[in-house]
Amino acid sequence: MSSKQNIVTITEEPIRLGQFLKLANLVQDGFEAKVQIQNSQVWVNGVLETRRGRKLVHGDQVMMGDTLSVIQYNRNA
Repeated sequence: MSSKQNIVTITEEPIRLGQFLKLANLVQDGFEAKVQIQNSQVWVNGVLETRRGRKLVHGDQVMMGDTLSVIQYNRNA
């Protein structure tokens, strides 16, 4: 299976996982984020994540489906 890699730039650290999934266009809204996380579809830094409020920072990697999103922090953006 091939995966897509997506660099997502944030301007404030930390960002909560549910918010990040919306920002990265992996889900439509908070409810969908909650469902995906509860259904064991989201991995953070290679570990299955079950907390929607998990705080993410620069360099964290989020895998959902076949998409790997890497968080890049840019305070000047």
